[in-house]
Amino acid sequence: MNATVNAPRTELATAVTRLIERSRATRGGPRVLINVALQPPNTLLHDGHRWRQYQPRRLLADTRAALRDARGADFVVHASYLFLGVPASEGVPGLRLRIVADAALEAEDIVLRGRVPSCVVRLGYLYGPESRDLRLYRRAFRLGRPYWAGPPSVLQHHVHTHDAAAALLAAARQRPAGKTLGAADDLPVSFATFMDQFARLAGNPLPLHIPGLLRPLTRVLIAEEHVQMVDLQSADANDRPRPRGFAPAYADYETGLRQVIDAWGA
Repeated sequence: MNATVNAPRTELATAVTRLIERSRATRGGPRVLINVALQPPNTLLHDGHRWRQYQPRRLLADTRAALRDARGADFVVHASYLFLGVPASEGVPGLRLRIVADAALEAEDIVLRGRVPSCVVRLGYLYGPESRDLRLYRRAFRLGRPYWAGPPSVLQHHVHTHDAAAALLAAARQRPAGKTLGAADDLPVSFATFMDQFARLAGNPLPLHIPGLLRPLTRVLIAEEHVQMVDLQSADANDRPRPRGFAPAYADYETGLRQVIDAWGA
């Protein structure tokens, strides 16, 4: 298999490229494009602000650009968002998030109906040692700054960037044309639980949450998309089949966050 990844400057592309190089997945065989162009905002670590650069029009334009790049490929693996699969019984996304979700679903449809055989892999919320936003959170926690934690009862699936890369490469090997797959960790947790654990690992044993009553005063710091995302129950990671042969190396947030801290050497 000859695998390549687009959007090379993005954090997930860095992880995918490293895995491709280690696995020697660039030697002969079918040519597979792994499209990660829509993944930079697929994380809860930017407080929603990255969605301002990834408006619906851009999601669709970047998808079409990826397909133009794939004209010489034999297969396309399109990285999408696990939160698209949230059933109505678990809550409906807020309006700002609904607009994003509709565009992302249209992007999936564009890929699957394209001329090049393809599949979709919906990823949980990304985190990993490549994350610049996670480093900013570490700095904020060390300064004792509070953060918007969201409801403690609402659970989300995350996925370590190394596991996300492994899932995309597994799909590239499998090449399940027309299928929509999923990849995430095995333990959904609330954003509050996730980030409180990271704060403790970063050296703050008592992380502070921004009180809900202060929400009107924090709109410059916390985008509405973030508030709506942490209010949205995660889709079941088992609702979609995983790529064949994929199992997360960091099956829960605790082992994944520990790896991040260890990788940073701090």
